[in-house]
Amino acid sequence: MSDATQARPRSAGEPLRGLAGRFVVALAASGSAAVVAYLGLGVVLHDLILQAGIATVLAVVSVGLILQSTIVAPLIASRAELEGRYEAAVAEALLDPLTGLGNHRAFQEELDRQVEHAQRYSVPVGLVLLDLDEFKAVNDKSGHAQGDRTLADFGRLVQATVRRVDLPFRIGGDEFAILLPHTDAEAARIVARRLLAGALQPPLPEQGHRPISFSAGVSAIPDTALTRSQLYAQADAALYAAKHAGRTDVIVFDASEVAIESGAGSGSAAAIAEVIARGQLRPVYQPIVELGSFTVLGYEGLIRPVSPAPFADPAALFGAAAASGHLVALDLTCIETIVAGAHNLPNQLFLSVNISPGTVESPEFTTAGLLSILARHRFPANRLVLELTEREPMADVARARAKLETCQRAGIGLAADDLGVGNAGLRLLSELRFDVVKVDLSLVQRSAPGAPSSAVVGSVVSFAAQTGALVVGEGVEHQEQVAQLASLGVRAGQGFFFGRPGDLPEHPSLEFGGYGVNADAVAQPMADWRQSIGLPTPVASGS
Repeated sequence: MSDATQARPRSAGEPLRGLAGRFVVALAASGSAAVVAYLGLGVVLHDLILQAGIATVLAVVSVGLILQSTIVAPLIASRAELEGRYEAAVAEALLDPLTGLGNHRAFQEELDRQVEHAQRYSVPVGLVLLDLDEFKAVNDKSGHAQGDRTLADFGRLVQATVRRVDLPFRIGGDEFAILLPHTDAEAARIVARRLLAGALQPPLPEQGHRPISFSAGVSAIPDTALTRSQLYAQADAALYAAKHAGRTDVIVFDASEVAIESGAGSGSAAAIAEVIARGQLRPVYQPIVELGSFTVLGYEGLIRPVSPAPFADPAALFGAAAASGHLVALDLTCIETIVAGAHNLPNQLFLSVNISPGTVESPEFTTAGLLSILARHRFPANRLVLELTEREPMADVARARAKLETCQRAGIGLAADDLGVGNAGLRLLSELRFDVVKVDLSLVQRSAPGAPSSAVVGSVVSFAAQTGALVVGEGVEHQEQVAQLASLGVRAGQGFFFGRPGDLPEHPSLEFGGYGVNADAVAQPMADWRQSIGLPTPVASGS
């Protein structure tokens, strides 16, 4: 040590700070960031000890350690747990619970990614679409339980057969899809043929596993298709050709041999898939009105196809979906679209959505899946009402009842829609517990005093009164019908008289007044019904 260094006067803490400072600078220059941080902390603690005393510093450090262990660490852990639960919920929403494969939504998202990747990097991607042959006969002869076992067995076979890079999905009742990255059409055909051979010769027949036959169609980018819509339409057309050629076959799309038709077979399936994937749907809402106060009680959510969807109206859209086997996927997509559009619906109003009996009976429909849709859009379960349409017969009432009762236990309401179209709805009144009963417009429009339709409506009202259900008269177009329905005990109405389907208004309230309705006679039953399903009583606009 030099004389100059020894002679220089020093303040408390200065020698260590100067030495540490020079050492920190040297380490910083060498890139040792961690060492720099620890040495910097050491310098700070050294100065605190000299200025405040060792006891004070130790106390501060102890408090910091306690806060770290009791508050900070649990917060970090709870956040990690929350993120884990969220990721698990997202994964579950993309999984078919019966087969363990990806579901229709997962397929649509992955199809977008794979096509974009193939187009960007000029690499092939194959698509196999397949349907199980004569699967309806399995359900009809052996019951839905055996049908579910068949689907689950096939799902396991698919997972065991496809390559590790391949992506299998269950996209409908007995419909499956396999995306094959970096695979041309011929290689995709080989994978599908290997799967068919395994399905026809199950490894464990003694355990009740049965041979499973399927028909499949194959397409690939860039072999035959260039776009997403072409890829799906071609695979679907090839599948359609395989089914019509005798089934139990795998056909690769060839434009010279396979035609893409616009009928209810292949082309409509591709069009429905495109509508779902591209969101070519617009929600509209029609008010359901209390006949006493003439205020809005809730809204029925409906769907309209929008351009460039090749469907002129909802009837054509749902008809094509039913004919091509995509009704379940369309129903669930419509529910999510309607719920998403109603995020600003006031708390005292409910939202009803249509669902077909076939969708309810399908394995894809679960209470957990429906609650997941509601959670994504922060819509309370006790404000949703499922309208079970009557135009399609219910094949398995016990199966549907079990599912719908689970929904009701979760707070979701149940409505019988279009009551009076046929005789199935009247039978279902005794099979299921409905919160809302909607009388078909044909009965409403013929409900003149003394007419037979009035007697039917009166009987429905009487039955609903015993169960606490709300009766809604649909198709109300004239003032006279309002008074007639009220006189029969119908407490709510829906139709063009109250408003056409459209966008949700910013302030949903109606003030009609009068029309020969006894408001006092309707007020208390409406209050009781609201309480029964957990809806708050609305505040009058004039108060």
